Amino acid sequence: MKQLNVQVVQHLRPGGIETLVLDLQRLNNDRCSTHIISLEGVKSAALNHWPRLKAIEENLHFLDKPAGVSPMTLWRLVRLLRRLRPTSLHSHHTGPLLYGGLAARLCSIPDLIHTEHDAWHLDDSQRLRLHRRLIRLIRPILVADAGLVKERCERLLPGSNFRLIHNGIDTQRFSPGDKAKARSLLELPVAPLLVGCAARLEKVKGIDLLIRAIGNLDDPIHLAIAGQGSQEAALKRLVKELGVSQRVHFLGPVEEMPTFYRALDLFCLASHQEGLPLSPLEAQACEVPCVLTDAGGSGEALCPQSGILAPVNDVIGLTQALQTRLFNKINISPRQFVVEHRNVRRMASAYLSLPGQPL
Repeated sequence: MKQLNVQVVQHLRPGGIETLVLDLQRLNNDRCSTHIISLEGVKSAALNHWPRLKAIEENLHFLDKPAGVSPMTLWRLVRLLRRLRPTSLHSHHTGPLLYGGLAARLCSIPDLIHTEHDAWHLDDSQRLRLHRRLIRLIRPILVADAGLVKERCERLLPGSNFRLIHNGIDTQRFSPGDKAKARSLLELPVAPLLVGCAARLEKVKGIDLLIRAIGNLDDPIHLAIAGQGSQEAALKRLVKELGVSQRVHFLGPVEEMPTFYRALDLFCLASHQEGLPLSPLEAQACEVPCVLTDAGGSGEALCPQSGILAPVNDVIGLTQALQTRLFNKINISPRQFVVEHRNVRRMASAYLSLPGQPL
């Protein structure tokens, strides 16, 4: 009989952490059965917004947590874990560490893993104190997804010992393809140079800076944005104000992301803060070079021979980096870097090698 592992996330909608969890569920299926618990949301809404979830809906659980601290959510999670009887629990970020870690200890689950996907949230003193207390109380195996995250977490959380397991992506799914066909499928213009960004439309992602940088470049360079979020209306107003409406394409959520990356000449994230983002890895696996801002662990997601790191929150620096990579051709494919160093199978193997994981 297979062992059962539980992954606990804050919410289950398209994003880097959530994609990583789905990949771990799929790749480790031959060794253990994996259930995914989302603290927030309900299953019907999640399935409607992310069709990829339908294939594993029997292994998904949603606790519909309200805002703020919720003892009822902790109790519901304890009841669920007692029914599932997992041998290990893996939490991702603060909320899942709080609820998942405490519930796991109340249910005597022997093996706990907690992954930190960034460190900037620990700048909040209240959250930092909570993390310190939880780690002392729950005593999970600690993992960081980037070297910079590991270094900062160990400095802010005295006595902690983080293992480094870099994020990885599926290099079989994300692979090179026909650019003209991809643009046709997405109804994007065929002729111009095309920069792409895939991210939540939130302030932390710096998409306004990217739009301004595109506005600084000459025609016919276009920008395609995949994603949704609270800043969508503000970003569309900015596009109109800058007079670049014909050059900026808002695609909303894109289910077939390989098609999106294959349509591009260059991928860019202009984030203010990051852990180790997955979208640049996906783009590079499709042989698309990247420009990223030097935020968090972004540099560890970048092929060192083809990518460019731009300063954070610097429109002029970002404009120059985009221009350099668009008009100075390179003879090196960034795909090999991802295949060798940021492959999801390598990541899954590293997690399975942690103490207490199924052999």
